[in-house]
Amino acid sequence: MLQDTPPYVFDEFFASGKEEVISPFLTKNSRKWSANLKLKSSLLAAFLLIISFFLSSTCIPVSDFLLLTVYFLVGTPALIDTLNDLKSLEINIDVLMTLAALLSILIGSGFEGALLLVLFELSASMENAVTMKTKGALSSLSHLSPQKAFFINSSGEVWERSVKDIKVGSTILVKAGEIIPLDAKVIQGYSQVNLSHLTGESIPITKRPGDEVPAGARNLDGSLTLEVVRTSYDSTLTRIIQLITHAQEAKPKLQKLIDKLGDKYAILIMSIALLFALLLPLFFSSIPFLGNEGSIYRALTFLIAASPCALVIATPTAYLSSISSCAKKGILLKGGIVLDAISSCKRIAFDKTGTLTSGILKCSSFTPILSEIDTDLGLAMAASVEQHVVHPIATAFIDFAQIKNLSLPAIDQFKATPGFGVEAFCTLDEKKYKIFIGHYEYVSSHFSEALQKKMNLLTFNKALPNQVFSFVLIGENVFVATFSDEVKTESLSTIQYLQNQLHMDAAMLTGDHHENAEAVGSFLGITKVYSNLRPEDKLKIVSDLSSKKGLIMVGDGVNDAPALMRATVGVSMGKIGSATAIDASDVVFLQDDLSSLTWLIRKAHKTMSIIKQNLSLALGVILLATSPAILGFVPLWMAVVLHEGGTVLVGLNSLRLLKK
Repeated sequence: MLQDTPPYVFDEFFASGKEEVISPFLTKNSRKWSANLKLKSSLLAAFLLIISFFLSSTCIPVSDFLLLTVYFLVGTPALIDTLNDLKSLEINIDVLMTLAALLSILIGSGFEGALLLVLFELSASMENAVTMKTKGALSSLSHLSPQKAFFINSSGEVWERSVKDIKVGSTILVKAGEIIPLDAKVIQGYSQVNLSHLTGESIPITKRPGDEVPAGARNLDGSLTLEVVRTSYDSTLTRIIQLITHAQEAKPKLQKLIDKLGDKYAILIMSIALLFALLLPLFFSSIPFLGNEGSIYRALTFLIAASPCALVIATPTAYLSSISSCAKKGILLKGGIVLDAISSCKRIAFDKTGTLTSGILKCSSFTPILSEIDTDLGLAMAASVEQHVVHPIATAFIDFAQIKNLSLPAIDQFKATPGFGVEAFCTLDEKKYKIFIGHYEYVSSHFSEALQKKMNLLTFNKALPNQVFSFVLIGENVFVATFSDEVKTESLSTIQYLQNQLHMDAAMLTGDHHENAEAVGSFLGITKVYSNLRPEDKLKIVSDLSSKKGLIMVGDGVNDAPALMRATVGVSMGKIGSATAIDASDVVFLQDDLSSLTWLIRKAHKTMSIIKQNLSLALGVILLATSPAILGFVPLWMAVVLHEGGTVLVGLNSLRLLKK
């Protein structure tokens, strides 16, 4: 008795590795032959057409048979497509080419008609190859995602299951060399993972318990036990694939205009060709209806020369190539329209923290103002107190003490006053110190009368921003700790290139204090610095800047979401897995690498240049060939070569944008 075979979805079936024996036609050999079938049939037809042409004067029956075979190989698919288009009441380029080929037969120019069909099919197959190549990033990402994972059940047993059946919170095992199938958190094991297919960054990253790893990353050298944090439908890899897909489907204004006018243009060209075919003999008695000098021949040549194949693919192939190139570099775009917008922008604005700077405070100095104890001892006691606090300044204190290899003494009676500071006691060499750490007003409120008099005699700024300075009182000893948000190494070179080479006006928008913002702006050479901004203030400034010369806004994709959405182009430095970054901006840098910005702007300008070249070539062929075609100076075969040759050149020119 036969048992029912469980149904497979396509991706699961091909991932299963089972032989394709359900249908006698679905074999490995048949799949091999069916690959690039359109290109193979058109190449075979081209070969037969050449033989037929050389035999046309010596062996006419064989020549006619080969010519008929050519029409069968490349004419049948074209005729089927044309009938489907006419059934849908759609007049397009396919209809024009098929009509031109049929008319060529009727006027005795069968070889020219066959040449047209062969070159049209070759051009179409090459265009398809170009399109598939430009979608290479999406294809490679799709193959990255495994369809199965090793699931660990509550008893510790390991089972192979489809990733679609694995829920959040499940435990999976990923062995060395395998691709991580789902977004997950490491709960056991140490290993290096490679994120090059996702971010373009080839340097492996060490992952340990507590770290998150995205789907699509390759586990290099260790076994990892992971807890799933997102399902397959919501994984990082899936969101990236969806974003690239939407980008490839989103059409810029120019492409939409060409698509909109395409059908009307086809009807117009057909009407003009028909008028030429009917009216030329009436106005010029020397021009017959038939023959190589006849009106039908000339109208047919005009019809082919005026067909906008190259014009139609001039823009989409360029945009797709650029989008694919960006994706390989770890830059995700929401459509070709973003490239248009980037190339039109003359201004650029940056958020400070996390964009131009690392967003991590570093303690740059720990200086005594009035102290009788050793500075390193004072830093050790301050870091020991800060161990009990979760705060960027506390982390900076501890890191600075670790850099100096200081041993941290024990403290007791710790107390934190939110918004002001912390306090504790520390006993060293039988001497007990009371420690206060915070801004000056808080710390000075605990000065003794004698210490206050001594401090009044000193000259220093007591009203510096809390984010930059912190005061430490240890007994009767006073220290000041200086903090800085480190500027990223690539920020300076990027700003200089944008201002000096690309001639863009740069500005910095931040909610940070004026003194800190000005210090960063001065270091980077940014003269327009807007500080102490609330989200609504930043949104207003971005609106004003965008309305004048077009603005690229670069931020972290979370706090800057309103400004990113309002700018002409919003660029997010969102780390991989940040859904907010993907939603809020037009561009997402998966690597958080600011230097990619200059590359992206150059790519946008290069894309516009390639599109202009493509349009000039396509329009040039049409304008230069149509009038001579009517006058009888351009033969039918030459119009075919010019038309299809221009289409191929446009496609190849667009492929230049695939270069990184």
